[in-house]
Amino acid sequence: MTSDFVTRFAPSPTGRLHRGHAFSALTAHRAAQAAGGRFLLRIEDIDQTRCRPEFEAAIFEDLSWLGLSWETPVRRQSDHMDDFAAALRRLRETGVLYRCFRTRKEIAQAIESAPHGALEAWRGAPLSAEAEAARLAAGDAYAWRLSLSAAAEMLGGLDHLTFIEEGEGPGGEHGVIRARPEIGGDVVLARKDVGVAYHLAVVVDDALQSVTHVIRGCDLFEAAHVQRLLQALLGLPTPVYRHHGLLLGPDGKRFAKRDRAETLADLRARGVTAQALRKELGFD
Repeated sequence: MTSDFVTRFAPSPTGRLHRGHAFSALTAHRAAQAAGGRFLLRIEDIDQTRCRPEFEAAIFEDLSWLGLSWETPVRRQSDHMDDFAAALRRLRETGVLYRCFRTRKEIAQAIESAPHGALEAWRGAPLSAEAEAARLAAGDAYAWRLSLSAAAEMLGGLDHLTFIEEGEGPGGEHGVIRARPEIGGDVVLARKDVGVAYHLAVVVDDALQSVTHVIRGCDLFEAAHVQRLLQALLGLPTPVYRHHGLLLGPDGKRFAKRDRAETLADLRARGVTAQALRKELGFD
């Protein structure tokens, strides 16, 4: 039995995979099997300052060890930068992007001085034509930001944007969810050092790969809000979202690369079998 169900596991090769990655990959893979659908692996390596070839090779090794299989060829984001550049160009042409010359430090200071402090999301505006020309002539760095005000004007408001949550957000969100892209403010969609940002790349890739269900950890639930807006602005389909809970370690914290969580390679090295790990994670 086959269906139109398509989901993906999309890690970034910035470190070795750990239990949390295994849980997410197995969750998506099982969902595809249960639906008689397709499971894709995508390498999200647009951040060339942090991604490494050895970590990409390790992803294939670790997932194969877990017993997963996926369609080939595997889409590697760095091979498709033209697709993201085209989407960015479309957004620029519709007038919903502006050049922001403020540094991260300047924006953080501006947010802290706002009435609601850290609760405030950054909202900016383009410079005057003269001021922008002067900054460009001086060679000043800038980022392309998505203007929520311009996006709302283009779409006739944002309140009608919704997405379906089949899993559960961090606050128990489920069902038809009204998208609230304002929680992220005017997000960066491209920057010179990294190129296009995660939000834009993932929206374009999901559409090009006909992904119908986005299955991922609930730490990315808020990302769905701005991604829903980008789908509307670019005329792309909206997948069903199915966020799952995060796997927690003995200390009650979620597994994370930055905390040097025990990797799948570490588990293999101390004799843990893939079968034992799958059972531990509830996939026996």
